[in-house]
Amino acid sequence: MIIGIDASRANRGHKSGTEWYSYYLIKELAKIDSTNQYILYSDQPLKNGLLDLGCDDANCNRQDFDIDKAGYQKLISPHNNFQAKILSWPLKFFWTQGRLSWEMLVKRPDVLFVPAHALPLIHPKRSVVTIHDIGYKEDKALYSKEKIGYKTRFLDWLILLLTFGKYRATSLDYLDWSTGFALKCAKKIITISNFSKAEILKYYKKTDPKKIKVVYNGYNKKLFHSNDNPKKLSSVLDAYGIERPYIFYVGRLEKKKNIAALIEAYALARQNHGLKQKLYLIGDASFGYDEIKYLINEFSLEGEAVATGWVEETHLPYIFRGAEAFVFPTKYEGFGIPLLQAMASGTPIVASKVAAIPEIAGSATLLFDPENVYDMSEKIAEVVKNETLRSQLINAGLKRVEQFSWQKCAHDTLKIIENS
Repeated sequence: MIIGIDASRANRGHKSGTEWYSYYLIKELAKIDSTNQYILYSDQPLKNGLLDLGCDDANCNRQDFDIDKAGYQKLISPHNNFQAKILSWPLKFFWTQGRLSWEMLVKRPDVLFVPAHALPLIHPKRSVVTIHDIGYKEDKALYSKEKIGYKTRFLDWLILLLTFGKYRATSLDYLDWSTGFALKCAKKIITISNFSKAEILKYYKKTDPKKIKVVYNGYNKKLFHSNDNPKKLSSVLDAYGIERPYIFYVGRLEKKKNIAALIEAYALARQNHGLKQKLYLIGDASFGYDEIKYLINEFSLEGEAVATGWVEETHLPYIFRGAEAFVFPTKYEGFGIPLLQAMASGTPIVASKVAAIPEIAGSATLLFDPENVYDMSEKIAEVVKNETLRSQLINAGLKRVEQFSWQKCAHDTLKIIENS
């Protein structure tokens, strides 16, 4: 059987949850499946770990962009059953609905697997799509409101016409439409938590619940299992200007992650509990970052609450290991891979008691109300100051994280693909 996979998200340089899911799932499928043939579709030449699917992730530095006239790119895989096809597209948008659809029309695989929401208009009957969450349905205010510029005005008019005024040329509308289309047209839907499955059925009521399968995410065990290396830890912290003691958050710095409330809670914890730990915000800036910068200045936290920018994945385990606590204040989360990374690293977690977080972390986290900055500040201070609680959370996390792996995720996903 030929299985096609949309690898465009897996190929991005700065990855977050959905991109890491796509990346590691492809890597694990290459390891466990010697029977099927695979084609990875991408809008750009594949790089590093996707070029050598059997390599150690810490040393995936291959940069061979050898692409033949038909668009095929050479890959190395454990069972020699993977190839890539680079689908060039002149526009900055609609690669999935334009170029990938065309490929499905002229040379479709037996099964198409899309790891991130958007199923092309033209697709095989046997198509499988992963829908990670539908937070945009819960609270649209947490997402950027795009202005229709002169370059997209015609496109906006066309989409309004074709959808009888229901959708416009914005990423939020496209996400809503593409999710609904995938739920209707895909043979099987994968989602990453029971919470996300319930949310899908809540907002897309015509969806057949039998076609939705829950498969949990994993994490990089080789990278994140706790290994003490004080010299390496110090060099990583120095590289990013991180000073101990500290607490931290990792993920996109955006409104839906509730970072503004974290800044306020951190200021309260310093005021009410004499918290000395610095706060580091690790990740790319996104919608709502201006508010984060404003609040850091408003509470006079310059030099105390610090945004480091994006961090290489190979450096993250050391940042987890060096921290007093990992704080996850998000208002909506379909899974939360950093929770697994924290548990595997032996780092105490304090997190929101919403969405999928209690389901994933279980008893390995101290939970707070993300809408209550006082509650958040109290729980942060408690985790930092209470050694007994810290030990309990660490031990619970090390036990809980054993239930998750990319290998298990890949096995369960392959079974769904083969039976679609």
